[in-house]
Amino acid sequence: MNQVDILILSNGPGEVTTWVRPVVRALRQQFGDDRNQVRISVILSPCSNASGKEAAIALSYPEVDRVQSAEHFWQFLLWGKTIDNWDWRSRGVVVFLGGDQIFPVVIGRKLGYRTVVYAEWSARWHNWINRFGVMKPEVAARVPQKYAHKFTVVGDLMVEASSHSSNDKGQITNDIDASATSHSVGQKTELIGLLPGSKAAKLAQGVPLILSIAEYVHAKRPQTKFVVPVAPTLDLQTLASFADPQRNSIAEIFGFGGASLIVPEDDKGKPLLKTATGVTVELWQENPAYHLLSQCCICLTTVGANTAELGALAVPMIVLLPTQQLDAMRAWDGLPGLLANLPGVGTLFANVINWLFLRFVRRKGLLAWPNIWAQEEIVPELMGKIQPAEIGEMLVDLLAHPEKLDDIRAKLRNIRGESGAALKIAQIVCEEIGKCGCLNTRKG
Repeated sequence: MNQVDILILSNGPGEVTTWVRPVVRALRQQFGDDRNQVRISVILSPCSNASGKEAAIALSYPEVDRVQSAEHFWQFLLWGKTIDNWDWRSRGVVVFLGGDQIFPVVIGRKLGYRTVVYAEWSARWHNWINRFGVMKPEVAARVPQKYAHKFTVVGDLMVEASSHSSNDKGQITNDIDASATSHSVGQKTELIGLLPGSKAAKLAQGVPLILSIAEYVHAKRPQTKFVVPVAPTLDLQTLASFADPQRNSIAEIFGFGGASLIVPEDDKGKPLLKTATGVTVELWQENPAYHLLSQCCICLTTVGANTAELGALAVPMIVLLPTQQLDAMRAWDGLPGLLANLPGVGTLFANVINWLFLRFVRRKGLLAWPNIWAQEEIVPELMGKIQPAEIGEMLVDLLAHPEKLDDIRAKLRNIRGESGAALKIAQIVCEEIGKCGCLNTRKG
């Protein structure tokens, strides 16, 4: 049995946590845990939304053997050399899970490896890529017929979140009920998830906005309980700084009085953000937080990968994109994100890009992933100079009419598709390795 390398190419925090994690797990299920036979490496490419902690997150996955961070990517792309001068086995497969689809073409040729691309919405370089695993049949339908044999519909990797939500549900519920501070005797705790994002551009507006909404809702429904699943790239002190009006002037726009971070000294219980009005919000640092999110009645979230994960879990949500401070919204992907974050002139670019977005792009609607998938507004999207009371009233109404939430859940289940995308990608990799004639793979 010959040795083989599997090289995963990825980039941003969303891809590393929601694509790479399930795929490397499925690869180990497919090939076993003998690292002398199958070695899994991850190389990251630059991403405007990256936090710098993506490499550490990828390295924390037990299935992964080695990781190179994005700062060394261009050297590897151009010269085929990693910063630590990794050795490469004679045969292997490059698996694309985020970045630019030209990367596996170049790297596959340099290493002499087969190439497999996971494509959500479009597939490129058909002539040079060996296999494509696509999210929907429509992606494959758009390619020339002579390349059709390269395409396999695998489904949505985001749906893999659902497979992790069944564990520990009872324990999560017990933990929430035990820590609830509700004063409403006999009323079941209503758990609300708050997902303000992970980057400063979103947190500056998102944190004071969602905490203000929490205060409004709790005043009308004391049985509500609030949780923030903290992104793995975000530390608690940084998160808390955006809840401090002295350090985040945008908080004043929402009339938010501030919140303080409380960390238990005995490591019992969760860290909290406690607002000036006494509302507490638990901070959950377990990752991934699918088991927690699946217990939520509803979540408040910004746009981005969060909406795909919640949609995959069939959790109702309200999607918020406040625009009180256009310059603060610099978290765009690709060239717009790079321009908006340039030193000196970034502010000008950020304002122009966001103005263009508000004036032209938003007319097409559908910013949340579940709405994009369905091509209709299944979950509410609110953009503009939104205020806490406005969102609070909408949330109170939904909680008071659970049939509305049930309807959203049913629609989300309808459009989320089947699970098993990671295993199907692993099987494609298995087939490509078989073409190398380099490994007797096991099925599993």
